[in-house]
Amino acid sequence: MISAILSRRWSIYKSMYNKNFLGNTRAHARRIKDEHKAAVLEYGMLNSGHIKKHCQIIRPSIGVITNIGTAHIGNFGGQIAGIASAKSELIRHMKTTGKVYLSADCPYTKQFMQQPYVGPFVGTFVTIGIYNEANYRASNIRLDEWGISFSCLINNEEEPFFIPILGEHNVYNALFAIAVSHSLGFPITVIREGLRTFHQQSKRLTQYRFSGNVQVLDDTYSSNPHAAKAAIDVLCQVGEGTKVAVLASMLEMGAYEVQGHEEVGRYLSQKDVDYLYTLGNSARHIARGAIRSGFPANRVVHCRTKAGLHRMLAKRMGPNTSFLVKGSHRLKMGETVIFLCRQTGKIGS
Repeated sequence: MISAILSRRWSIYKSMYNKNFLGNTRAHARRIKDEHKAAVLEYGMLNSGHIKKHCQIIRPSIGVITNIGTAHIGNFGGQIAGIASAKSELIRHMKTTGKVYLSADCPYTKQFMQQPYVGPFVGTFVTIGIYNEANYRASNIRLDEWGISFSCLINNEEEPFFIPILGEHNVYNALFAIAVSHSLGFPITVIREGLRTFHQQSKRLTQYRFSGNVQVLDDTYSSNPHAAKAAIDVLCQVGEGTKVAVLASMLEMGAYEVQGHEEVGRYLSQKDVDYLYTLGNSARHIARGAIRSGFPANRVVHCRTKAGLHRMLAKRMGPNTSFLVKGSHRLKMGETVIFLCRQTGKIGS
């Protein structure tokens, strides 16, 4: 989203897709040229020390920590605090007089502004948020099948924005893009147009709609408890008729495996979801967590194989049905999306 705005006025370099490992950052360093007025990069993190190494290759003057979630939590002994510490390396190893953008709704943000997280950083902190006071705060959030509209107070004026993508978490992403580009002097009109024409990545809550009021939400790029709950929210917000969640195992969970999967099941049990299908050894804990929290057991189907899952889903197909499909990348749940789309007779959005 940041690059979608900046590229409307500047020649920029941006990291493509999820090319965010250390080797990719070394390649970026070779490819960034004098004509690039800005470089917008994603720094990937699998373990402590990775963000520091990214910063040693390319030292940012602007840093954004979107949130502290549960991705790769297995590499941190199942401790979210370990993920927070690793991500905060960005603050300590970027340009000491730069700007750091944080979410006021993240419970770690206040800590990030203090020692030992700050380290030698003496620059500026800028906050965004929805529920807590922030420098850039969203209000009047409205969702429809095409995307999300919201307002943000900028220079004492309520400015309207629209993003053609689903999920409240993407309002946070848009706020970061607004904050960064506004701080860089971009006019509101350019920021608004950049967000309105933003193209989401495939397999990240991509929506397919069919005749008979059938829709499929493809969120199969990756999965972790934080992201799974966000996807369930989207199913409840935009789904119509019978709502079906198809959730596969979440990998790289380590000691957090059982707790994380059960957490998703408990969350789903409190939402407006009609049926739950799970796939994979770890995903059985999602099913168990849902049932133990009161979700009807006769509406839960756990499958050991993808072929078995598809046979069961074929029986669930019908008009006025909305499907969410989510799972870790290695499980190739995109195959299930294709299966569901083919069952409707055509693929299209």
